[in-house]
Amino acid sequence: MQASVGDTLLVHGRTVGQHDHVAKVVEVLGTAGEPPYRVKFDDGHEAVLSPGPDTVVQHKKQA
Repeated sequence: MQASVGDTLLVHGRTVGQHDHVAKVVEVLGTAGEPPYRVKFDDGHEAVLSPGPDTVVQHKKQA
């Protein structure tokens, strides 16, 4: 998995009834775009995330 600052990570819920979470990449801590990432979730909290197979990268649109 590779992501850049500004990309969005969509973390799918793992169990029935668990909602998906959306986080924006604010810093790439790995090399060459690899995890871990510092992310900011929609509710405003920040975390360091090493995404699993239940996560999809939505790359930012190039201008």
